[in-house]
Amino acid sequence: MSQSYWQPNRYRRSAALFDKARAIIPGGVNSTARATWAGWDPHPLFIDHGTGSKVTDIDGNEYIDYLLGLGPMLLGHRPPAVTQAVVDQIERRGTVFALPAADETVLAEKIRRAVPSMERVRLCNTGTEAVLYAIRLARAYTGKTKIIRFEGMYHGFSDGIYWSKHPNPETAGPELAPRPVPQGPGLPPGVGDGLIILPWNDVHALRETLAREGDKIAAVITEPIMCNTGCILPENGYLDALRTLTDRHGVLLIFDEVITGFRIALGGAQAHYGITPDLSVFAKGLGGGFPVACMGGRADIMALVERGKVSMAGTYNANGIAVAAANAALDVLAKPGMYQRLYNVSDRLRDGLTRLIRDLRVPAHVVGLGPVFQVWFSREPIRNYREAARYADHEAFRLWWEGMLNRGVLFHPGAYENLFVSFAHTADDVDRTLAAARETLSEMLVG
Repeated sequence: MSQSYWQPNRYRRSAALFDKARAIIPGGVNSTARATWAGWDPHPLFIDHGTGSKVTDIDGNEYIDYLLGLGPMLLGHRPPAVTQAVVDQIERRGTVFALPAADETVLAEKIRRAVPSMERVRLCNTGTEAVLYAIRLARAYTGKTKIIRFEGMYHGFSDGIYWSKHPNPETAGPELAPRPVPQGPGLPPGVGDGLIILPWNDVHALRETLAREGDKIAAVITEPIMCNTGCILPENGYLDALRTLTDRHGVLLIFDEVITGFRIALGGAQAHYGITPDLSVFAKGLGGGFPVACMGGRADIMALVERGKVSMAGTYNANGIAVAAANAALDVLAKPGMYQRLYNVSDRLRDGLTRLIRDLRVPAHVVGLGPVFQVWFSREPIRNYREAARYADHEAFRLWWEGMLNRGVLFHPGAYENLFVSFAHTADDVDRTLAAARETLSEMLVG
């Protein structure tokens, strides 16, 4: 990239700490999403603290935060009700007992009220675990082995599903019939035989595949909104077709709502779109910033767990901290008018960016729903992963990220990630962000 707005003097302490971290932590970070090869080049920012809609790095730079921990900070940083609930749990009751507590049932009932498709609920620690369990249940219930997943989506890092996230299109097979591509070395080759990879937003490809192999397919797993290749909305009727076709062929429909759950609506994207999946997975929006996840769905499927036929184990499942955090978070989210206020702020930002892009004639467009969206630097619309790989301008996105970072606005440097808005963001945050966006986009056009 010939042009750059990176200002190394602003981040000297982060750079020094990164060098120190690399001497002991592989890659200097504890998750791929924070690594240099994920876009945090030449180094990630080291954060000192966060409050509400803001974070401050160790160099003293404050940012309006649209990274939000990659999504979990739906209520903003250190939301008072959740923080106090966790402190009380630790000080007065404890953390891990490996025995049930009454609050677990209270939480499960809140989840079921919010998401009616979750007739039975099991708590987990991460989205990866919850997806693993959902797929295992689908295979056990149907007696079939194959799983359909969509190219460009991410459903956690377990061996059985960590395939075809962002493969090289030149080696990933035909666009309408992709082949399974492991995310990297170490995944056993035979595991991919249990996967069928399809393009997102293509009803014809799904219909043909189910007609041909429906008797071998246990489930289709999908995000209801594609949020792991930027943000790509389902085309009109697509999710309805998923539901109709899977029903027709005796195939379970699994919604991965790790990102969309409790964010798009209290009942998740499934409530927004009016689709009832057979099984669902929730995580990031559930815990108010604490690690907790859940999966669940139809009672007859979950009965396999109840009878002990399918094991779902975990020492830290439903630990006291996670349950206290999630109970407090759901109480806040269930307050009247919460989501209307969230959408008012989110729409103000998304619509404002759309107007800026139009007025400045930037070759870009904004795609998203409510508090999750992405700015695509592309002249063409993008409806699936292959189109993102073909059309997205990553160099332009990098300049956009650097320019906004210099002006106190933080989001992920990768075009395949998202901008998140929290309940803590205000109209003033949005207006400051739009002012920074106008300056950055104008700078890019001149450069």
